[in-house]
Amino acid sequence: MLHFIEEEAARCLLCADAPCSRACKNGDPARAMRAIRFGNRNLAGRWIEECTDEDMEAAEKACIHYDRPIRIKEMLAPLRNQREGENSKTDTSMSKGMKHASLEITFCGIPCENPFFLASSAICTNYEMVARAFEAGWAGVFYKTICKQEIREVSPRFDAVKDGTSFAGFRNMEQLSENPYEMDFDILKRLKQNYPSKVVVASIMGQFEEEWIELAKMAEEAGCDAVELNFSCPQMRLAGMGSDVGQNPELVAIYTTYVKNGVKIPVIPKMTPNITHMRHPAMSAYFAGADAISAINTIKSITMSPEAAVSGRLTISGYSGRAVKPIALRYIYQMASNPVLNGSQGKRIELSGIGGIENWRDALEFIQLGCSNVQVCTAVMQYGYRIIDDLILGMQYYLDERGLESVEALVGEELPNFVTPSDLDRDTIIYPKIDRERCIGCGRCHISCMDGGHQAIAFDPATRQPRIIGTKCVGCHLCRLVCPTHAIGTTRRINKKSSSA
Repeated sequence: MLHFIEEEAARCLLCADAPCSRACKNGDPARAMRAIRFGNRNLAGRWIEECTDEDMEAAEKACIHYDRPIRIKEMLAPLRNQREGENSKTDTSMSKGMKHASLEITFCGIPCENPFFLASSAICTNYEMVARAFEAGWAGVFYKTICKQEIREVSPRFDAVKDGTSFAGFRNMEQLSENPYEMDFDILKRLKQNYPSKVVVASIMGQFEEEWIELAKMAEEAGCDAVELNFSCPQMRLAGMGSDVGQNPELVAIYTTYVKNGVKIPVIPKMTPNITHMRHPAMSAYFAGADAISAINTIKSITMSPEAAVSGRLTISGYSGRAVKPIALRYIYQMASNPVLNGSQGKRIELSGIGGIENWRDALEFIQLGCSNVQVCTAVMQYGYRIIDDLILGMQYYLDERGLESVEALVGEELPNFVTPSDLDRDTIIYPKIDRERCIGCGRCHISCMDGGHQAIAFDPATRQPRIIGTKCVGCHLCRLVCPTHAIGTTRRINKKSSSA
């Protein structure tokens, strides 16, 4: 049932002014489905607890899904009374206004009301956009990168590798802000004046030393809390800018040094993932005096959709979205575990994590690997600023469940659990286990194991029952990953010698 709820919520179109909620007199089913979609299934019941069966039927009838209506009544019914269940303790305490964990965090000495920031991108290109994000609850913004060059963009700019109604990966061909740089700094000044408790970071890019210094000083004069140095944009029209800089540790050191000597506010170089070893430019930034590092920017890639071609021509551009999160986490881990960068041998450099963050669990992974805050882009482009509600709610719920008082307690906590491949446990095994009640006999596990695994699953066409052959199974768990009904689970870990006895 839990998998059904999550899979059905994934079909939801997340409509604006959702017809299902307008048809429901006593609740907000659209808000409940959004909670499920962004990792807060245990909290979804609060928006539908007063709903009647008639409300659910009316909501389902009003659904405008292009395929078939979301089965709202069937999927939400188990959640309507969940606060009375065994997982309700934290949810109930939160609803009654009881004190829960603080999401406040400090980044480069700057107080932040929560760790969630807008990433420098198309989601923050003018005053009105950022103001709406601040009003919604975002703690800060890394504003769209400002430069002195004329920016001329292409059409179309975006493409996506889609998974249903969401992006598995997102191609972005945008460069920097198209506004005159004086206009952008005026916007930043007004944002800081009107939202003094929010964190305003100017992202800048120069073409030579004097431009870097001039732009950084203008950011400081505008009242910005910090300045980000964009050494990472993968699709700059002019050579010697963007990722061309980030791939050159010497240029990273030179430009970071110039900016550090020119301003007093924190300086945050942004690293490019289009490099084998990010530690080289990161170390250059560290020794040049950087206060923090943000990573990653988009990954150079190619998508070949005819609709995304520009006047029939294709090019290499940046790739982001859910697909890049594992790559981003790898770079964050490597920097956070570096003894120089993590302060084991002196000053610690802080990290701001970017890449594939859609829900609070994604954000949590970056924080547990050492990030003080996270930046979000593609998810906002798909779902809007409103996702901040579920980011905050989910993180507070998680902290309360663990009995932690602040986000600070989570920063870097998973780092000790990482080892090199040579140090992994190779003497034990976890076997998969088939749940006969969930298994529908599709045979996907058999096909994958026969052709992509170790031929350890037999399949009887007559009974349509798969069977694990213990003497051949190596515990790779490919079968569990391909099972469409989640009918394959795990057993306890045992010693390989005892399993073969």
